[in-house]
Amino acid sequence: MTVPLTIGLVQTAALHHTADDPETFAADVRRVVEAHPGVRLLAYPELHLCGHGPGEDPRTVMTEAAQPLDGPRGTRLAALARELGIWLVPGSVYEQGADGRIYNTAPVYSPTGERVAEYRKIFPWRPYETTASGSSFVVFDLEGHGRVGLTICYDAWFPETTRHLAWQGADLVLNLVRTPTVDRAQEVVLAQANAIVNQVFMASLNAASPDGIGRSVVVDPEGHTRAEAGPGPAEVLTDVLDLAEARRVRARGTAGLTRVWDPFTDGQAPLELPLYAGRIDPERWRRGARP
Repeated sequence: MTVPLTIGLVQTAALHHTADDPETFAADVRRVVEAHPGVRLLAYPELHLCGHGPGEDPRTVMTEAAQPLDGPRGTRLAALARELGIWLVPGSVYEQGADGRIYNTAPVYSPTGERVAEYRKIFPWRPYETTASGSSFVVFDLEGHGRVGLTICYDAWFPETTRHLAWQGADLVLNLVRTPTVDRAQEVVLAQANAIVNQVFMASLNAASPDGIGRSVVVDPEGHTRAEAGPGPAEVLTDVLDLAEARRVRARGTAGLTRVWDPFTDGQAPLELPLYAGRIDPERWRRGARP
């Protein structure tokens, strides 16, 4: 039996790299936790700690802000999660990879201060974003609650991303966003669509002005919007999720009817996928639905 998970999505403006002060973020996290003491998983938007401000060159900021994940910034974040006893997703950061490339990476810290996961954005928003592309789909386990998958902003536009995370057993997919443009309306629809076709909780967390236009949402595995923030100033969107609901919907079907993880008959031949130079193997599909 799983324990319901209280999440806090902090829809707020970024702490721009040129004004970086380690204590500013720590003070904000402490403030949110004090105001919402039941929150177990606390998350911030894409590039919250080291994005570019108005008039700044993104490439220059990216280079100046990049650090290894185990550098000074990572050490501070791990200590903060341990101090407050929460699962902390501080937004994504510019990571200086061991290969010399810079990635847009979302780290996750446990209540004991361990970095338990890190996800590199697979689909940067070309040509505007110049970070290197990640190559792995990442999920992590919240003991007693369920499994969480990570995506960053534009990843949500590619159905393969959320499908792989659901196949890996994610009950909740956390999408960290920094969208200041009118296509946020489409992203809200995509959050619902990804939830429906993968039977998974979706939490799409956007930044507030001037870095984003808000409208963060939490969607359940049947596509119902559970909570939605406004397009205005900063706010904290909270919800309590029973992640076992995702597994129930997969087993019994959306509206008790549609089981997208069980569409194949026994012995059915694999379906060739010319786009991927690969195929869907029915047996592999089924195994993924029951991790």
